[in-house]
Amino acid sequence: KSHEELLIPPTPCHARTNVMFLKTHKTASSTVLNIMFRFAERYNLTVALPADQLFHLGYPRTFVAQFVEGFETIGQNYNIMCNHLRFNPLEVKKVMAANTFYFSILRNPIPLLESSYIYYKDYVPAFRSSKNVNDFLESPPKYYHPADYRKNIYARNIMWFDFGYDNNAEDDTNYTQAVLEEIEQNFHLILIADYFDESMILLKHTLCWDLDDVIYFKLNSRSQDTVQTLTPESEEQIKAWCSLDWKLYLHFNQSFWRRIEESIGLEALEKEVDHLRTRQKELMETCLSEQEAVRKDHIKNKALLPFQSGAADILGYNIKQDLDNTTLRTCQKMVIPELQYTSYLYAVQHPHKKRKDVGLPLLWTSLQEK
Repeated sequence: KSHEELLIPPTPCHARTNVMFLKTHKTASSTVLNIMFRFAERYNLTVALPADQLFHLGYPRTFVAQFVEGFETIGQNYNIMCNHLRFNPLEVKKVMAANTFYFSILRNPIPLLESSYIYYKDYVPAFRSSKNVNDFLESPPKYYHPADYRKNIYARNIMWFDFGYDNNAEDDTNYTQAVLEEIEQNFHLILIADYFDESMILLKHTLCWDLDDVIYFKLNSRSQDTVQTLTPESEEQIKAWCSLDWKLYLHFNQSFWRRIEESIGLEALEKEVDHLRTRQKELMETCLSEQEAVRKDHIKNKALLPFQSGAADILGYNIKQDLDNTTLRTCQKMVIPELQYTSYLYAVQHPHKKRKDVGLPLLWTSLQEK
């Protein structure tokens, strides 16, 4: 044998299949959930789904293992967990294997708060009683009352809350520092929604997944005409009003770019992002009758209608007619909204339980049609 042949080839990495994603609110996390569900189906993995008729894992209550369907019998044999929950590491560890990979996603609190305002306008008392987002931000304490604490979580430091912490806590340096360190201990990776494609490439590298595992169509986005323009004063006010989220974001935005430079490098990253976008465009051309998301009243198949909330017009997709069965399945799974996909996976994993009712026609009436 020649000298070269004796050199050990680099070990190809294996796709990580035990993964916990902390789904935060208004951070492109529905798109990530779709990626996780498709991955689970590809590798025939077990998903820790919400029990009974719920679509989230007990949110906004702090997570306990009992919120997972079948926990008593399935025990620690779940591979994927990604529905909304309020993080509680000790309880999540009861459900997920010891070698589980933990990740989450954050978003700049400025666009995040504006998005929450529109989406939760009717639900959150602090938003409901103000005229618009700038009015609310002129003096948040005027509208935000501690008594409405549970319903007002979306109006202040929502990411801090989702990670399991007090979103009304004093912004004290020692406290925030301790929380940031604890999050770093609990999570292997924090992605940044404002750099979503870069995040998907970093996720792909870290988990040793394929490009097609992280390809996506943007889900749960809203039409541009419902976006309210923030005044410069409002933007500054958000940094103060949501200062815990602001610190969280700044900290992990820095570590995100540091991770990319250490693991992939900016040049390679750019090439891979281009590749992702090209592949995404190809898939959109294959799957969609329009090359973009459409407004709710233009979605032809009501089974694919996303959940509508507040003053937002949540966009969805129309799939081309006349696709062959395999392509049709692939395309449907790319665009199926969160509630429908959760309901479908639940029916697959728990066939003897009552199906979760989405209140819309079923995309697949029987599992054989899959």
